[in-house]
Amino acid sequence: MKDETTLVHAGREWNRDVGVVNPPVYHASTIVYPSLEAFKNRMQHRYTGITYGLQGNPTRFALADAVAELEGGHKTVIVSSGLGSITLAILAFIKGGDHLLVSDSAYEPTRNFCTKVLARFGVETTFYDPRIGAGIARLVRPTTRMIVLESPGSLTFEVQDVPAITAVARQRGVLTLLDNTWATPLFFKPLRHGVDISSQAGTKYLSGHSDLVLGVITVNSEEHYRAVKDITTQMGDNPGPDDCYLALRGLRTMAVRLRQHEQSALKVARWLRERPEVARVLHPALPGDPGHALWQRDFLGACGLFGVLLRTANEAAVARLVDGLRLFKIGASWGGFESLVIPAFPGNARTAVPWQEPGCLLRLHIGLEDPDDLLADLAAGFERLNAALKVSA
Repeated sequence: MKDETTLVHAGREWNRDVGVVNPPVYHASTIVYPSLEAFKNRMQHRYTGITYGLQGNPTRFALADAVAELEGGHKTVIVSSGLGSITLAILAFIKGGDHLLVSDSAYEPTRNFCTKVLARFGVETTFYDPRIGAGIARLVRPTTRMIVLESPGSLTFEVQDVPAITAVARQRGVLTLLDNTWATPLFFKPLRHGVDISSQAGTKYLSGHSDLVLGVITVNSEEHYRAVKDITTQMGDNPGPDDCYLALRGLRTMAVRLRQHEQSALKVARWLRERPEVARVLHPALPGDPGHALWQRDFLGACGLFGVLLRTANEAAVARLVDGLRLFKIGASWGGFESLVIPAFPGNARTAVPWQEPGCLLRLHIGLEDPDDLLADLAAGFERLNAALKVSA
């Protein structure tokens, strides 16, 4: 089936005995069995032996089945946040004395987890240039256990040569984990490009409505599934059934929403490229972007998130631009139906490739509003910016 069809039908077999279109919400802590024999043989049960709500419920399993089918993976584990989808996937395989390679442009909380948590338990992390490609081979040590990728990179949108990195990893017996929140499985298939573990924040496009926090981890083998499933249970991670239900409902319309996000974002990005106030637009789907060739080779589309580097770093002038926007709200998340803007400071969290660009970097998320209305809002913002710059000159 095409992905659009999978989104509509996957995960719905869990309601086969009920007849409703959407799998219902199951609230449960205690799970009972009709006999001692059934309890002893619970591992043969379709629900993989659950005896307590922490281990899951049919609502969560329906979402997991749908995501696994969309990813083309073996199985999916649902966790309670996007960050959890990264940290728990790492914890499932890392032990004291191991070495970890992490993209320098990864999500900053991922970086903090490595430097502030894993370091306490004797795990060493090396941050690498996201554009290193096959050159990552020179950073792999005998103790390297995992390579963590994020493509495009957080805030600065570098596209990684995922097949080249995963080829090196396979040769050296190293696991690979990729944060695929930007593209979703609709626009990039990590497991088809050699990645072992795909994570994404269901909070973003999977939900699509800015009203839940969730993460998903999809793996390529039963061995990896058992490791991830065990660590999530042992750590007590327990996503609520209502959030799983909302994510499953959001998933049904993700293809339609993402195409609109893509089209509107590209229109806004092209317009911004022509503005004299803009030094650079950081969007891999635009020709001329440093990551465009890799994006064109590996990706099936683009989402609504990208960066805009202004020529000025004047804080007062930038505040005039941002504070007066009517349709762009100031918010740190993204992936919902609304447009958002925040200032970004990648220089605070880069070591392998220091960020030295002058000017203020803004991160935009283009929502589902009419793009012409968004352009009018931005145009008025640039007028305020220019007026403030004249006053300060």
